[in-house]
Amino acid sequence: MELRADEDGLKAAIFLDEGATEQPEHKPQQTTLKAAATQLKEYFAGDRKDFDLPLSPNGTDFQQRVWKELESIPWGQTTSYMKIAEAVGTRLTIRAVGGANGKNPIAIIIPCHRVISTDGKLTGYAGGLWRKQWLLEHEGQASQLTLAF
Repeated sequence: MELRADEDGLKAAIFLDEGATEQPEHKPQQTTLKAAATQLKEYFAGDRKDFDLPLSPNGTDFQQRVWKELESIPWGQTTSYMKIAEAVGTRLTIRAVGGANGKNPIAIIIPCHRVISTDGKLTGYAGGLWRKQWLLEHEGQASQLTLAF
């Protein structure tokens, strides 16, 4: 994963494809980057369920509200796009919620992978559905879910 931060906090946690090499232009806020890397390693090892990092993703006010709502989804649980839409506005915002979810720049830490369709299918994940399924299995959730293509 590539991590980016500024003086306000973590800006991005982005999946890199196999063989990609990270070439950061600079390393601002080294403390935040080190903490994020450590906490992600702990998450992947199964030793961390919650993240404790200053976050500073760039996005519209609506995207920020959606991402804040995503942060409230507990480890090992899922919710639907519809429930997120209802929490941040109305059911009518479900497509906008899907768009905001897909633009989440801080994968895993802002757990957009925990959002599934109302019928329990895995849909729409910028990091790839196979990663979403792996993350949910890692959290003990994907055994009863199906991929939607």
